[in-house]
Amino acid sequence: MTSNPQNKNSDDSELKIWSAFLYFDYRVLWLSGVSAMITMNLRMIITAVWLYERTGLGSTLAYLGLIELAVRIPSNMYGGVFADRLDRKKLIALTQLSSFIFIGLMTVLESFSNLEIWHVYLVTAILSGTSVFGNPSRSALTARVVPRNVLAHAVAMNTITWQVGTIITPFLFFVTSFAWKEQATESLVLSFWINTLFALISVVSPFFIRESGKALDSKNQSNVHRNLIEGFKYVIAHPILPGLYILDIGVTVVSFYRELFPIFAKQLYSRGRDAVAILTAFNAVGSIVGSLLVMYTHKIKRKGVIVLYATLIYGFLLILFGVSTSIWIGIFALIALGAADAVGMTMRQTIVQLTTPDNMRGRASAAHSLAAMSANGIGKWEVGIMSDYIGAGNTMVLGGIVSIFVVLIIWYALSGVRKYQYSE
Repeated sequence: MTSNPQNKNSDDSELKIWSAFLYFDYRVLWLSGVSAMITMNLRMIITAVWLYERTGLGSTLAYLGLIELAVRIPSNMYGGVFADRLDRKKLIALTQLSSFIFIGLMTVLESFSNLEIWHVYLVTAILSGTSVFGNPSRSALTARVVPRNVLAHAVAMNTITWQVGTIITPFLFFVTSFAWKEQATESLVLSFWINTLFALISVVSPFFIRESGKALDSKNQSNVHRNLIEGFKYVIAHPILPGLYILDIGVTVVSFYRELFPIFAKQLYSRGRDAVAILTAFNAVGSIVGSLLVMYTHKIKRKGVIVLYATLIYGFLLILFGVSTSIWIGIFALIALGAADAVGMTMRQTIVQLTTPDNMRGRASAAHSLAAMSANGIGKWEVGIMSDYIGAGNTMVLGGIVSIFVVLIIWYALSGVRKYQYSE
């Protein structure tokens, strides 16, 4: 039973931005997610700064990316399987326990000046896997702690929290690392200790969730690999999910821009770091705005159409961003892009949860994450390479045109997305 102050579903007409927070279990799950997010983001910043200050080589950071990619894909796939077999609360706590242990180990080693480069690589490999391993459990549990009609609000609030976290975490690092000192490496010990503290909070908080963490109608007798295959068969046979995943992949592969702002700042606006910071910040603001907009769509039953329209608008905005030569137009385009992307992403995640039985939600969420991670990686490579050949602006214009065609193909060829209507 969903934890509700009145022990019943909220009336759609009474839903507010904060409606998800009326449920105790969601508040606890949200706290767990916030602490886990800060733990992961802070660790990534700290280790990147530590490595670069120790070596002075950009290649040391590139190796971090390769390590993360190598372990995240299999971890995500099997994380979905175990989310449907085991207690999700315990699984979240266990994965965060590994963060507490290994970040704590790095903290102790750095406190005694014994931390080595291979230590950082090893911990990165382990924690990149465990952090992703627990994500399907967290996504699946969200649908258990709020009523169906509040789920979109809960997913949107998770997205908002993530975006705000991407802004706050670097500031937290700045404060704890005493960045104004000349020898910042000597003061990273405090950052490590703060990181360990957040990891501890993320371990303990899931146990305060009252709702059961076990999947409904869970059948864990079969082989793990068979469960994985069953999950893929379920997703492929689903009338809606393949269209959602193909839409995500088809658009992202030709339009991934978030980590490539240095290219756009230089080629479109002839600017440097200042423009990178501005573009990054306003894009995050747009994502927050988009997540807030989702909360006002709860009365719209055709949620699949919302995804398609948001993605179609995203395609046109890519073209606007690509042809812009004024940074002010670029800022407007990026705010709108962030909003459109957040609406589409939040609705995709919501539809996955609403149309999947509880004993399959872990694997369905893992498939969604797998599509997103793969598309982001390929898209980063594709957009970066194409920017060298035809220019960053032309790459975005081309990406926008392809995105529009992808939406039209999904609209007519995979009509399950377009025809989906939410029902209680």
